[in-house]
Amino acid sequence: MPIHVTRLLVFVLVLVSWPLASEEAGAHHILGRPAYALNENSNTPPSMQLETMIGDYFVNYMVFPAFPRPKEPGRIHLYAKRIDNQNPLQKNVTFKVRDNSWSAWLGFGTNEESLGIQPPDDNVYRQGFVFSNEGDYIVTAEFHADGAPYIIDFPLRVGAPPPIGPLGMTAVLILGILVSVNLIQRRRAMTGIIRANRDEEQKSQS
Repeated sequence: MPIHVTRLLVFVLVLVSWPLASEEAGAHHILGRPAYALNENSNTPPSMQLETMIGDYFVNYMVFPAFPRPKEPGRIHLYAKRIDNQNPLQKNVTFKVRDNSWSAWLGFGTNEESLGIQPPDDNVYRQGFVFSNEGDYIVTAEFHADGAPYIIDFPLRVGAPPPIGPLGMTAVLILGILVSVNLIQRRRAMTGIIRANRDEEQKSQS
């Protein structure tokens, strides 16, 4: 493989291996990194938890169980309070879900569905869910406070994870493209050499 192709491959592999789940905080939008814990009740299943600050609010977001299975019920708990005075959020929260698979990234099946609109229950927002199919999803919680929209995107895996994750599939795809380009370039070079030799032979015979 030519040196320039090898360098490009190394750069691409380093780029795609950069952790996509790292925390990205905007003014009112964040994609959180999950952590695993137990609820206050010792007999509850493990939960996936996100704690972050968004705008003027501190948000705690939990999903039970941490690894939900298709056609089995799960639940979301969300708690939000103001950073300045610690007052809990008292607005309704809308929960939505959308597909986060490869087909969705390519523009197919990107429809978003509503899970429900929940009022606070003892300062906690509780939303149940049941997924029919396994896959990767993005659950969104939305609310408005002080005239500003707040959006929390939470990645959720339903069912067993695939043997090759998105990063691995991306690396394999890019590697295949680079190898194909390299083979095409070699074939063109060989074709040019063959044609040049034929032209030399024809000139020598004439």
